[in-house]
Amino acid sequence: MHLKRWITGLIGTAILIFLISIGNRWPFYLFLLIVSLMSLNEFFNISAKDIPRFLRFSSFIITFFLFLTKTAKQDLLLHDLIFLFLAVPLAFQMLTYGSSGKKWGREAIEKAIIGPIYISLPIVMLILIDMHPGGNVWIFFLLAVIFANDTGAFYAGKTLGRHKLYKEVSPNKTWEGAFGGLIFGLIIAIIFLQIDILKVHSLDIGVICLVIVLSIATQTGDLVESMIKRIHGIKDSGSILPGHGGLLDRIDGFLFAVPVLYAYLTFI
Repeated sequence: MHLKRWITGLIGTAILIFLISIGNRWPFYLFLLIVSLMSLNEFFNISAKDIPRFLRFSSFIITFFLFLTKTAKQDLLLHDLIFLFLAVPLAFQMLTYGSSGKKWGREAIEKAIIGPIYISLPIVMLILIDMHPGGNVWIFFLLAVIFANDTGAFYAGKTLGRHKLYKEVSPNKTWEGAFGGLIFGLIIAIIFLQIDILKVHSLDIGVICLVIVLSIATQTGDLVESMIKRIHGIKDSGSILPGHGGLLDRIDGFLFAVPVLYAYLTFI
């Protein structure tokens, strides 16, 4: 299991480094779109298998145009596209409510709204981060902190874990693992910022606070996905990544960390 986990992680890291580093940004954006659509599909398969096919594919189509709008730097329709994530499921429920056929449950409609907001919007924010000055290096920084956090939490929890972090949601996660992830994330962030070619910011209290919040966000995202799987009696979101499970299993913390970095670069 550990060998598969490391092999998958190394291959994935190599692909990410290549896509983030190359000058042409379209392959990277296309990769993000594919990850978004596949993760969204995993989310629907976990939480709303009976979701109407129209709603599932409308979420995919709106996500596609959302990515297209941002990669082409055309913001005119951006807010309208985001609004459609809410409007289409509600309009669908309204139009089919009085029909003689099946009345779709509130839960399926809610998932059709929550899924794209939970998955698609954070990944689109990564494109906005990439367009920021030094954006690709900030993405490397984000990934380094997240991977360090995941690795530190996993091994600290395995070796030192005694006190459960949130037993009802994820019985295997511990406070010792959480602090191990935070400490390892801080160490990697400090090392990262000492490398001249990667230095996008000086090491100060602001960046330290950013790493702490990123760590908290990453672990919160991990717990949220664990809660979703636990509610629906699922162990993994999929099986596409040996040793990790599904794509959503791999990016769960990432989905919560990206908005934190985006807010930091935009407002701070």
